[in-house]
Amino acid sequence: MRVAVGGAFGRMGREAVELVRATEHFLLVGTVDRRGRSLEGVPGFSSVDELFSAVRPDVYVDFTSPEAVYGHTRAALEAGVRPVVGTTGLAREEIEELAALARSKRLGAVIAPNFSLGAAVIRRAAALAARFFPHVEIVEMHHDQKKDAPSGTALLLAEAVAEARGGRAGGVLGEAGSPPSPDHPARGVLAFGVPVHSVRLPGFVAHHELLFGGDGEWLTLRVDTVTRRAFMPGLRYAVERVLELEELVYGLDRLLERELEEGQG
Repeated sequence: MRVAVGGAFGRMGREAVELVRATEHFLLVGTVDRRGRSLEGVPGFSSVDELFSAVRPDVYVDFTSPEAVYGHTRAALEAGVRPVVGTTGLAREEIEELAALARSKRLGAVIAPNFSLGAAVIRRAAALAARFFPHVEIVEMHHDQKKDAPSGTALLLAEAVAEARGGRAGGVLGEAGSPPSPDHPARGVLAFGVPVHSVRLPGFVAHHELLFGGDGEWLTLRVDTVTRRAFMPGLRYAVERVLELEELVYGLDRLLERELEEGQG
């Protein structure tokens, strides 16, 4: 399987490169780095357009930046290459546009704000808990170099709670640090009606906690990722499965769920 990696010199990109090199049935055929750096024995390019013109990967893995990810993903689909995207920051409208493009070309694509298997499981648990607990808040903690807040995973969790309660109204409202008001108390942002608090400090990697409150009890769901290697089994699974898809799948948990449904069928 011919795989190219965008953002190959970033924290997640380096892990992805090592995964590809360590997997017997993967072949690293190119990397993208905006500064033009390259790895020994592997063609390096400064843009995805150059990559897709020079080599034709089966799968393009993106760990670049929120500013670049939409253009990179769209370029991959236009070139007939299946994207597996771990970069967060895509707007809902952009995801819907990419999904429509993937369907029109009958190309598989995976966008996963988090490739952690624990995060995939906690999203399903959150949807279950949301049906029985009337109150919930989310706290997400990341390293201080993470650019987007709230995290894509926190938004995915908030959306899962909202969908379990019958809707996704509200979108993402307010900004961290905005003045409290009766309609928007000091709760970071409201994502689909769920308060989300974002912490950015050195020492953290990725940590997500959902706090559900009920009558006389509370329920805590939490996943802690302490090394970026934790994302690699999920990434490998997505790269392997994307060739079998003919549409875009958003979220690793939905990709795993599809396999369970196929197995039962």
